[in-house]
Amino acid sequence: MLDRYEIFTSFDIVHIIIIVLTLGLCVLTFFFKDKIKLDKFVLIMFIIGLVTEVIKLVSYTIINEDRLGGYLPKTDLPFHLCSIQIIFFAIVNFSKNEKLRKMILGFMLPTCLIGGFAAILLPTYSSKTFPLIFVQYFTYHIAIVLFAFYLLTSKEVKFTFKDYINTLKMLGVVGLFALYINSILYDGTPSVNFMYVINPPVDNLPILNKDHGWLVYIISYGLVAVLAVTLVYIKPIIEAIKAKIKGKKETEEIKENETV
Repeated sequence: MLDRYEIFTSFDIVHIIIIVLTLGLCVLTFFFKDKIKLDKFVLIMFIIGLVTEVIKLVSYTIINEDRLGGYLPKTDLPFHLCSIQIIFFAIVNFSKNEKLRKMILGFMLPTCLIGGFAAILLPTYSSKTFPLIFVQYFTYHIAIVLFAFYLLTSKEVKFTFKDYINTLKMLGVVGLFALYINSILYDGTPSVNFMYVINPPVDNLPILNKDHGWLVYIISYGLVAVLAVTLVYIKPIIEAIKAKIKGKKETEEIKENETV
């Protein structure tokens, strides 16, 4: 087993540089968003996801070199909200079903943006202590944040209120899946915690803590998730409300003209 040492601690100078770098790259993405097509960006993201996943596998093999045949902990199966995006990149990249692609992209918009940035703000222990995982972790999470920011600001995809509703439905399904997969893989320790539906990602978080038990935690978790998705989709939500009000007024005007 390799000796562990801290590359950085939360919100020290190295961590702050990473956060600022992420924000700076978001600004660059905004200015260059019209220079790259969606399909090409998805392919790039899929390749980055695969490469960083291989780096993670190699890292755990090196870290656990004393175990015959290498070692990959089940806690690193791609069932976290961020890691499952690699599967979604594959679907969007290879699928010819435009309806499915749109639904997946609609789900990726808030989950990559909020989930990816939350992972950068609250990095895992291994990303702080192993150089290869440090590189893999932040490269991947910065990449998915940039992809989501591209989706949010470019004109390649027009998201609607329907995409908002579909995203909430998918989030519920993925959340239930996470509960089941955690139950199946449970090993008696708190380490199996996909999508953090069992325990908070770190201790002492406001709202998202288990001070009042798991049920209060998971309800708070769900409400925060819905709020986050709603904020990301606030523009299409407002447009849908305006369209409904406009349609109602036009219907009333038609009825008034018919009675004249």
